[in-house]
Amino acid sequence: MALPRVEAANALLLPTFSAHYLSSTSATLQFSHPKTSTSYQITLESSTTIKPTDFTACFNLISSTSASAYSGSSIGWSPSKKRKEMRLPDLRYLLVKPRASTTTAAGVEAFLSFMITYEDGHEVVYCYEIHVSAHLQGCGLGKHLMGIMEDVGRKVRVEKGMLTVFLENEGALRFYEKLGYVEDEYSPRPRKLRNGIVKKPDYVILSKALETSSGPLTDGTWKASKSKVASIGMKSISA
Repeated sequence: MALPRVEAANALLLPTFSAHYLSSTSATLQFSHPKTSTSYQITLESSTTIKPTDFTACFNLISSTSASAYSGSSIGWSPSKKRKEMRLPDLRYLLVKPRASTTTAAGVEAFLSFMITYEDGHEVVYCYEIHVSAHLQGCGLGKHLMGIMEDVGRKVRVEKGMLTVFLENEGALRFYEKLGYVEDEYSPRPRKLRNGIVKKPDYVILSKALETSSGPLTDGTWKASKSKVASIGMKSISA
């Protein structure tokens, strides 16, 4: 009996997964900085095939861009828990490196990690993390990486793309809004405690329909002006 699409996709070895779900257009896995014309190569790795040096570079990007946001949230910052999450079996990485010269080894300067999974009973592609070095922010690379992830989701034929973000940075919310993400129906809502105090969550779950062009899957009314997001993306609140 054939496996469900989520399990079938996750059962594939990395080369087969790439052949099935990554764009056959080589230009998709390349990026050129619009101002400096520096060329970057985008490669796919899994949590088991990623090189130790690349894994460390990804962790350092998370730490440098988002550790303070974690520390100021209800979750807190735990390097050991983050490293453990980064090794989840079905997690895959899009690594961005400058094209290496013959004398210099290229290091990771941006990455996006994602998983084909289930969320509240829905088949989704979930963006766990997306982090970009300071000199690459605002040049279109983040949008390019999200596009690759969403294209994988469409080819697997999941319902939607999802991600979780801290409520702290309006710029990140505007970024996702421009990409078509809205507050998901399962995003936590403010709740009233017994003493009458209203406790607001410090994160929001966003989603975007992938299989149809009929609009978002939810009736969320999220707007960038209503909340802020700290890190670009994280899964569940553990990221």
